[in-house]
Amino acid sequence: MKVACVGGGPAGLYLSILLKKQDPSHDITVYERDPEGSTYGWGVTYWRGLLDRLHDHDPESARALDEHSVRWNEGVARVRDAATRHPGDEGFGIGRHRLLEILADRARSLGVRLEFEHEVTDRDLPDADLVVAGDGVHSALRTRHADHFGTETRAGRNQYVWLGTSKVFDSFTFAFVETGHGWIWCYGYPFDPERSTCVVECAPETWTGLGLDVANEADGLALLEKLFSGVLDGHPLIGRSSGGGGAQWLTFRTLTNRTWWRGNLVLMGDAAHTTHYSIGAGTTLALEDAVALAGALGRHAELPRALTAYEQERRSALLSIQSAARYSAQWYENLPRYIHLPPEQMFALLGQRHSPLLPYVPPQLYYRVDRAAGRLETLRRFKRWLGPKVARTVHARALASRE
Repeated sequence: MKVACVGGGPAGLYLSILLKKQDPSHDITVYERDPEGSTYGWGVTYWRGLLDRLHDHDPESARALDEHSVRWNEGVARVRDAATRHPGDEGFGIGRHRLLEILADRARSLGVRLEFEHEVTDRDLPDADLVVAGDGVHSALRTRHADHFGTETRAGRNQYVWLGTSKVFDSFTFAFVETGHGWIWCYGYPFDPERSTCVVECAPETWTGLGLDVANEADGLALLEKLFSGVLDGHPLIGRSSGGGGAQWLTFRTLTNRTWWRGNLVLMGDAAHTTHYSIGAGTTLALEDAVALAGALGRHAELPRALTAYEQERRSALLSIQSAARYSAQWYENLPRYIHLPPEQMFALLGQRHSPLLPYVPPQLYYRVDRAAGRLETLRRFKRWLGPKVARTVHARALASRE
């Protein structure tokens, strides 16, 4: 089979690795419009479950990923001058540049062709049995047929910016700072021995009130460094890691598609779906898309059957994750509802932000019920049953009100 992967991100590279392992006779080319070694972003996060799955599918790249990752097993939340620390699941961070380097080297070793500085547009698709659109959230290949794919985007409310810092956090760190214009907060996590990612988020009125909407890069970073001095310990914040342009504030856009394939063209990764960054799942989902697509192609000789099976498998797997991401984003958009709780309670509800029940129960009552549920199995089962039921009812009413 001749396969063209458009987009040299984790999904396209890992798919090429898996397909070459399945059948070395596959003719696979990965096309990337940017030069090799140039990438946006800082570090990415993933969890132990993903690493275990990658070991099952390609131990060599998984070992390299493990070797070059940093890890943590605690979370720290700082609210004003108070801080609380809790144990958590083992998390991993790795620089996006290093991740792509590992996957590219592995793909080349298996005979995959990598063509950098080669942009593929919707009008000059490669001649291939299968064309994989792994070209990101703004996918040109998907946009050409947006009506067929049923592409929809939903904009979030808050503003955010993706930054780096030379401060190396020892755990996944949340810091919430109150200003005269409202709250602003950051998520920080290490991704190599010398650097960390630092994502800053705030409500739009805080963003404009602080002047971040009109500040140049240097002034904006200086203000953020002052606001988060308590966690940065004198270390600077750094703008775009590519060196081109300044810090770019965005609103997160959740993207969905009604279908993921058309003819011999199939969507993967952010071209197919996005989930809010606050659950740290973007890279994991892209790699899991690649695993599922490779598996479906291996099981089904007919391409339509393979692509249908891939879409069905991933849609089903994404349901709970997309729900968690939606409620996580809403938790931050409604931060004043939780921020004035005692730090221990606030941090506990931060950890419960994926719950479909939390938005509909007074926070302190939810905290008490959650604590009790941890001790009583009957109450825990009732909580698991009630949350989705309430969420479905509210969602149905919201849809009815729009008609």
